[in-house]
Amino acid sequence: MRTVVLVVADSVGVGAMPDAANYGDSGSDTLGHIAETQRLHLPNLAAMGLASIRPIFGVPPAATIHGGFGKMATAGAGKDTIAGHWEIAGCTVNTPFTTYYEGFPAELMAAYEVATGEGWLGNVAASGTEIIQRLGDEHARTRKPIVYTSADSVFQVAAHEDVIPLSRLYEICEASFEVVKRWGVARVIARPFVGTSGAYVRTENRKDIALQPPRDTIMDRLAAAGVPTVSIGKIKSIYGDRGFSRAVKAGNNATITQAIIDEIVASKGGLIFANLVDFDMLYGHRRDPAGYAAALNALDARVPEMLSGLRADDLFLLCADHGNDPTFPGSDHTREYVPVLAWRPGIGRVDLGTRVSLADIGATAAEWLGIAPVEGESFAAVLR
Repeated sequence: MRTVVLVVADSVGVGAMPDAANYGDSGSDTLGHIAETQRLHLPNLAAMGLASIRPIFGVPPAATIHGGFGKMATAGAGKDTIAGHWEIAGCTVNTPFTTYYEGFPAELMAAYEVATGEGWLGNVAASGTEIIQRLGDEHARTRKPIVYTSADSVFQVAAHEDVIPLSRLYEICEASFEVVKRWGVARVIARPFVGTSGAYVRTENRKDIALQPPRDTIMDRLAAAGVPTVSIGKIKSIYGDRGFSRAVKAGNNATITQAIIDEIVASKGGLIFANLVDFDMLYGHRRDPAGYAAALNALDARVPEMLSGLRADDLFLLCADHGNDPTFPGSDHTREYVPVLAWRPGIGRVDLGTRVSLADIGATAAEWLGIAPVEGESFAAVLR
């Protein structure tokens, strides 16, 4: 059985989409703006065609390209994690999820208190690293969870692991999800942290609870056909814990990348689906171009390890789900095209052009594994 490795480099956009102005994102360009201010060393990604999608300052196109390359538009509404990933897997979201930039309404928070038996601090849109420094001491004193949101449709609950044990934090988040989904919120995230006053740090014991897609995804179709589907990192939770035969826990780019390599080596066929979370979580939202650049360079350095484990009929696909330009005002995702790179042993240069939907990459993965695409137009034929 063939293996398809699908990796989402979370938020690595390649320039504003034509409708970016409707989202306040005119002029955004995650990869381009990082390249203008930081040193990028991406020879392996360039050899797959990354620098041939669009000019990247300091990253010359490779003299010889082995891979398929292009860019994809988001066909659906919004620019959030859930919508982007659902579209990748063949379930386009046409109505944006509800967001609460000014904090959650009093009625929602009252229902949260009843469902969880807990109070709360915060209830604001905030950076997760900033809010635990600001409210961490009060949290330790009152034992009240810290509630906050972002530009995503998300209800986040932060708690110190020594104040509220992980098991209890997860219970709070499960109960919260039953409340907030009635207000149109797509996801709840448990955000545990540790440390002492002035030096609180988040741990990798994050847990996501999300809505399930309203229709089949490629993972549902693969699972129904008896094809193994492996989630690495937060992927499974983005689909409401549906469609995967196995999940591998990994919390950052380094451990996720290693898990990808390990799964490729051990694979007997099927889909390996991973999300490289650090680009978005650590560097995009925190507006850190230097950290973002270092993470891109680190990914490039490990590309040969990932590709070397693929067999003759296996396929490696790399894309993103939205942009998050760390040089752009605010801390929100940005409405951008995303790259698509495709590689298999022996491939030559294949220009995939501009795709009209993120679903094209999922359609390609589906066809490669022998099932009909759910949505999108597969480009599998030109890769053979």
